[in-house]
Amino acid sequence: MAPTAIQASPATPAGGAALAGAGPSGPPEERLRIEMLGAGQESKRYMQRQLTRNYASGWCVIPGKTIVCDAGVHPAFTGLAALPFIDELDWSTVDALLITHFHLDHAAALTYIMEKTNFKDGHGKVYMTHPTKAVYRFLMSDFVRVSSAGSDEKLFDEAEMLSTWQQIEAVDYHQDVAVGGGLRFTPYHAGHVLGACMFLIEIAGLRVLYTGDYSREEDRHLVQAEVPPIRPDVLICESTYGVHSLEPRLEKEARFTSLVHSIVRRGGRVLLPVFVLGRAQELLLLLDEYWASHPELHHVPIYYASSLARRCIQVYQTYIHTMNENIRGRFNRRDNPFVFKHISNLSSLHKFEDKGPCVMLASPGFMQSGVSRELLERWAPDKRNGLIISGYSVEGTMARNIMNDPEEIIGMNGQSIPRRLSVDYISFSAHVDYAQNSKFIEEVKAQHVVLVHGEANTMNKLRLALQSKFAERKEDIKIHTPKNCQVLELKFRAERTAKVIGSLAVKAPQENSIVSGLLVSKDFAYTILDSKDLMEFTGLTTSSILQRQHIAIGVNWELIRWHLEGMYGSIVEGVDVEGRRTIRVMDVVDIKQSGKHQLTLEWAASTPNDMVADSAVALLLGVDSSPASVKLTARPHSHSHQHKEEHEEDGAPEVKTESGSVDQLKERHPFASDITAQPIQSTQIALGLQPTVQPRLQDPGTEGEALALFNDPVLLARSEHVFAFLEAHFGRVEEVVIGGSHAATDNKESGDVKEEGMNVDNEDQIDEDGDAEMDEATKPADGMAPTTEIVPAGSSTAQAQAQTDSVIPGRAAELDLLRQMETQTNPKPAVRIRVDEEHALVELDTLMVASNSAPLRRRIERLIAVSLQSFSPLADTFIFAKPLNTQLFAGAHSQAREPDDEDGQESGVTRAIEM
Repeated sequence: MAPTAIQASPATPAGGAALAGAGPSGPPEERLRIEMLGAGQESKRYMQRQLTRNYASGWCVIPGKTIVCDAGVHPAFTGLAALPFIDELDWSTVDALLITHFHLDHAAALTYIMEKTNFKDGHGKVYMTHPTKAVYRFLMSDFVRVSSAGSDEKLFDEAEMLSTWQQIEAVDYHQDVAVGGGLRFTPYHAGHVLGACMFLIEIAGLRVLYTGDYSREEDRHLVQAEVPPIRPDVLICESTYGVHSLEPRLEKEARFTSLVHSIVRRGGRVLLPVFVLGRAQELLLLLDEYWASHPELHHVPIYYASSLARRCIQVYQTYIHTMNENIRGRFNRRDNPFVFKHISNLSSLHKFEDKGPCVMLASPGFMQSGVSRELLERWAPDKRNGLIISGYSVEGTMARNIMNDPEEIIGMNGQSIPRRLSVDYISFSAHVDYAQNSKFIEEVKAQHVVLVHGEANTMNKLRLALQSKFAERKEDIKIHTPKNCQVLELKFRAERTAKVIGSLAVKAPQENSIVSGLLVSKDFAYTILDSKDLMEFTGLTTSSILQRQHIAIGVNWELIRWHLEGMYGSIVEGVDVEGRRTIRVMDVVDIKQSGKHQLTLEWAASTPNDMVADSAVALLLGVDSSPASVKLTARPHSHSHQHKEEHEEDGAPEVKTESGSVDQLKERHPFASDITAQPIQSTQIALGLQPTVQPRLQDPGTEGEALALFNDPVLLARSEHVFAFLEAHFGRVEEVVIGGSHAATDNKESGDVKEEGMNVDNEDQIDEDGDAEMDEATKPADGMAPTTEIVPAGSSTAQAQAQTDSVIPGRAAELDLLRQMETQTNPKPAVRIRVDEEHALVELDTLMVASNSAPLRRRIERLIAVSLQSFSPLADTFIFAKPLNTQLFAGAHSQAREPDDEDGQESGVTRAIEM
């Protein structure tokens, strides 16, 4: 098995350029590109795959990450032919290389990749568990020795192996390892062999579970593979046995020991080809226990033929804490299970006396070379002997070929050797069968399942079986079986979550509320915090940039103020700490008279503040040539621009005018405003500001809160604007005071008003608009404002109107609100609107609308919203996050310093930036 690479890059549509995001219509789209560089629809050549992750959000392109999982060799080949397709990957881009376990078909190419590719030119690291790293050293030493024997083509030597071994970083199970840049992984128990693990890889929120070889059945010393508590998006798992089912462990062990017993009983030798570590330890525990319970077999020796046997057993004894409860319990009782009583280590065949029955566990498991191959050729002609294949055999190896019961085998020297020994297959491979694999896939619940590590026919059968199973359950799970070097691209809809931390998290946000803060992105994780907490949580500091813009100008200060008031509605004028005249615009831009013919703009840099500064600069640059400026500064003067001769001939009177500046500009701009809807902090020290607009409505007989509204210039101006807007739309609009008990007469004095409300006896008194004609004495004159009508609480008019409206179906809620407004205790100014038989009230302070008609109420609410959009000046409409904090003095006590001719001699327009 081999590498898995995860990269982040922008998605590229067919025939187009790189796509920079999913757009505002939905969440960003993530793509996972999987390319098998080995073990794609073949078994155990190696498992090398490349996963490429594409993420684009808006205009932000995130740099890529590459992860590699496993780097093995094909056991049926030697030299370069055994390597995976390493040329398909730029190894310098690899960020992490993860090894699941120490078997050769998963780890033997690691040294070659680290030493003889451009992997060493990058910043990638190699990770494996502590037991795997300990065993890997001994196993690779043996691999170098065996693969170099009789062959001039070797991939690397032992010195290179030891050099790379020292660079490997060991990790623990369940350890959360952060590689950096949003890439992290966690190892979980995989069973199979000592130290084997599966990796849960996370990159920018996308999770991939890579199992490697795994077992879901607890054996004599290992725990079973665990299901991670976090659900992955993609599961990459083995398909070694496809749809086959394996026999239960106890039945398998009984059949194995019975077969071994029968072979030695007939005087034969038992050959058990195994790998040095892995299933060998399971078989050793089983045989030692069986021999202990059968005294008649004590004279039959059991050999473990491996030069690494003793050292590897020491590794197993060191990492007993990673094994199952049975082994840990025996060890706690001072019964070390790996101190065998009936098994001997055999370091070399030269010390082996081949006399009589015996049991021999020899490596390698595929019998391509080594001790197991030598003993096979020696024992094959004797029919008393027996061969038991206990693990999975790869196509093209001697272990697979001999299972076809050939009459003869080919020796390593090329000669034919008759095969008479018995051949049996009992699987102790610790791979999952169909029942275990399918159950694991169901428990993991990944959206996409990628099957690897299997032969093409076996893998396709498993894919069809899984698809049929999930289709019956109506579960949308995609099953993929990529071939080697075939790109598999998976798409995901990503959703990003930002955590609110610091002072912003003290108060829980309400529904539909706005949280304002800094969005900080690190390693694909997002947090929102206040700028004051930036240093505490991120270690970052903030800088404030004060920008300056110098402008040459040829008009006086009063004309500049006139134009600024017309543009922004309201401004604050004063002097700065140096005594220069200053106008503050929208609380973010200061315009200072820095010279006799020069202005200086200062503002704190930000996107909205820059926009205000740009608009002010554009306005000031056009003041000189503005027609309004010419009109305001023109006045009569003492001479004529005509020639003297022309005056004398025409006898016309001499008209004397001059164009220049004035000392004081008395006329206010028509759009100027002295009222501020939301006073800004820096203007609170301004002195002497008084409302200049007088109230339209005044009733000397009304006291208390009824007309308190019109003492507020902001609400008064807004009410005038809303009233004019409604009057222009509906025609006749009445100003009334609703609620209270001070106005109008008693019900008995209301004359001929009937309980039907608006109904009158004479139909001719109803005009085209449905309103009763007004008495001549009360009808306003043309061009005058409508008179104020006071509707007292509890009057017969209100009661009659309510009775009439209450009979109209579907208006109960509207009528309740209308009655509450008309009968409230405190008198309030309002506007009454009548349209045919429908009428509505608008409270001028709250702008709440009540009507006996829901469509009319919604129509009025929309009109009010439109009117308010055109009412507020720029200074009141926009509030900026970065106001100026420089001190500005205003009032009679502040005297501006007149600029000297030497002031402001800086050339043209310059810009200064202060940090």
